[in-house]
Amino acid sequence: MSAAPIDAGLAGARLPGLRARIRQASPSWRVGTAGAVLWAAAMAASAATNLTLAGWGTGRHVATVALVFALSASLAFPLGFAAANLLAGKRHPEARFAAALLCFTAATLGITAVFYALDYRQYYANWHAEPLSAVWLIQLAFTTAGALVQFAVTGVRLYFPIGFLALLLVSLWFARRAR
Repeated sequence: MSAAPIDAGLAGARLPGLRARIRQASPSWRVGTAGAVLWAAAMAASAATNLTLAGWGTGRHVATVALVFALSASLAFPLGFAAANLLAGKRHPEARFAAALLCFTAATLGITAVFYALDYRQYYANWHAEPLSAVWLIQLAFTTAGALVQFAVTGVRLYFPIGFLALLLVSLWFARRAR
């Protein structure tokens, strides 16, 4: 008798459980929508305020960066929420606060960094080799790495102090809400 049917059955049995846990950890459509809108507004306000106070670029440039931060944050909220729920489970409020702090930060920074890298890649595409060639893959890797480093140096600071304050508030809200 082969082990393959037994393994396939076990994997299939675990998958619905994982799907159910993710579905249970995900925000309701109301919480997800309201949270995404509020999170997006807070992150966009943080970026726009920092750039405006620094006298950076034109109003159009500031609005474009704020839009990227808003779009990223709107996608990050439900992801951070679900990840924090999976990580914290039904633990004490302190653990839920820490999970929210970690997950909302990682989701927001991660998704914003991906958008930043995609924009960077789009800009440098004119000077890259033929797509999917070995040289192109190396160029893609280094362009992406450069974009991520530049985002870490110049982009993350745009989250302070407004974005950080919003992070503390959403983490407190998450820790206090009933599961």
